[in-house]
Amino acid sequence: MLKSKIILQFLIVTICVLLVGCASPKPVAYNGISSSSYLKPYSEDKSGHIPYNYSTPVNWHAYSNAIIDQVAVYRGSDNQFGDISEEDKSSLAQYMYAQFTGKLSARFNITSAPGPNTLRIKLTLTGIAKTTPVLGTMSRFDLMGALYNGVQSARGGEGTFTGSVFYAVEIYDASTSQLLSAYIAKQYPNSFNIGASIGALAAARTGIEKGAEMMVEQLR
Repeated sequence: MLKSKIILQFLIVTICVLLVGCASPKPVAYNGISSSSYLKPYSEDKSGHIPYNYSTPVNWHAYSNAIIDQVAVYRGSDNQFGDISEEDKSSLAQYMYAQFTGKLSARFNITSAPGPNTLRIKLTLTGIAKTTPVLGTMSRFDLMGALYNGVQSARGGEGTFTGSVFYAVEIYDASTSQLLSAYIAKQYPNSFNIGASIGALAAARTGIEKGAEMMVEQLR
């Protein structure tokens, strides 16, 4: 009985290690981003959503307007798109612009004219990880997958075989062009979001939505 229990525990640990290996890669401090030299590892973020960050003391309440540039697709050699097609990159960049603009419009007057009390927000899509077909959904229901994803859900971690999106954010004072804040982000759905596990890019889209919501909270 004791031997069987030890074997079972060993199998559970082994499977969990393998599942951790299925997580999408971590983003990097992309060399081709304008703010790259300012970015530093961000140890305060234990979730891994913001691995690199730069910030200055800012009274965000002083800003009532925002210019949101069209989302750029990162072309540096250290991009993390893998085999993502140009069509999918473009589609997600457009989706990202729509989501961030829509959510930020609840906080700012969206404008195209630089001026006082105005932010300029530059977004760069730097990488996409696809959800693994079939396994992404099935692993939410099998015993080991459900166990692992339950733990990940509780801690805000990444689910098994789940896609994600990587991007850079740079926020400037529009009238002075001073860089106020910058960060690299990795976003993905809750590990038990079944809908976001269906479709190769569904998780990336959900990650974009979460990223837009996070920015609104940051700039309140």
